[in-house]
Amino acid sequence: MTGTTRIGYYVHHVGRGHLHRATSVAAELARGGAEVTGLSTLPRPAGWPGPWVELAPDDVGADPDRDRVTAGGRLHWVPAHHAGLRSRAAAISAWLAGAAPRAVVVDVSVEVCLLARLHGVPVVSAVLPGVRDDPAHLLGADVADALLAFWPAEATGMVAPASLAARVTAVGGLARYDVAEPAPRRPGPPRVTYLAGSGGHELDERLLDAAREQTPDWRWTVLGGTAPWVDDPRAAIAEADVVVTHAGQNALAEVAALRRPAVVVPQARPHEEQRTTARVLGAGPWPALARESFPATGWSALLDEACALDGGAWASWCDGGAAGRAAAVVRRVAEGEPR
Repeated sequence: MTGTTRIGYYVHHVGRGHLHRATSVAAELARGGAEVTGLSTLPRPAGWPGPWVELAPDDVGADPDRDRVTAGGRLHWVPAHHAGLRSRAAAISAWLAGAAPRAVVVDVSVEVCLLARLHGVPVVSAVLPGVRDDPAHLLGADVADALLAFWPAEATGMVAPASLAARVTAVGGLARYDVAEPAPRRPGPPRVTYLAGSGGHELDERLLDAAREQTPDWRWTVLGGTAPWVDDPRAAIAEADVVVTHAGQNALAEVAALRRPAVVVPQARPHEEQRTTARVLGAGPWPALARESFPATGWSALLDEACALDGGAWASWCDGGAAGRAAAVVRRVAEGEPR
């Protein structure tokens, strides 16, 4: 290849995990000389290393039943006669035609995988945990030249079916933060940080109140849910003796990068996404105690047990190299390596 290597990067807008890891992988690609254009409903984030195409939303006013959003079960979201869908598809097509990218990274959208490939552009698709055996997921995976998973290779059972899992390149957990060994703790009572997340919250606040009442010696910090969220929770994670978190990939990667022991309580997500992750964590060597739901009782013993875990055991989940490994996969596809 000669000249600038152009790469597109589609970023799903729900939650913040897709954007955080896209920014990290794009930075790695840019350091290698690529021009990386973001494609998303989200506004251009600070620190994005290249151009950004902000797309029209395709969900405003859409009705899943009326608008036949799955096209007979073959796709995930294509609401009929939706102006936003037309606009965003046209914007992506116009960019593909004008930029002639060597590859497009998709995190995540079956429809964008298909759109890029229909323009003759190779696709690298992220794969999320859970049961992804529906026709739409399998179609998106089939057209992709490479599949990226942001968990370590030793985390077996993260995605089904087996035919999909066999094609995945697991690059490890990807966090915004540099890996940091645990620092000496600050004086004071033991501290617990609860990460409720920004992608949807379902906890009955009475359960959280009960957990606090059962642990009067612990100081609780709550981020997300009905409490305020912060764009950068690093300090709240790093200073905690235990982190109670949902099982979203971004939250887990950041807890792992900062080497904090955790209690992991999955939230309800389609395709058993978080429950699958929690089950794998609970069966593995990582410093995490997984529970199927937010416990109503037993919090004092649970936090004490978690606090005794070695946070350094997160090293195999998040070693700081995931962005580089993901960028290497994208470069191979962009250079035309056969799948």
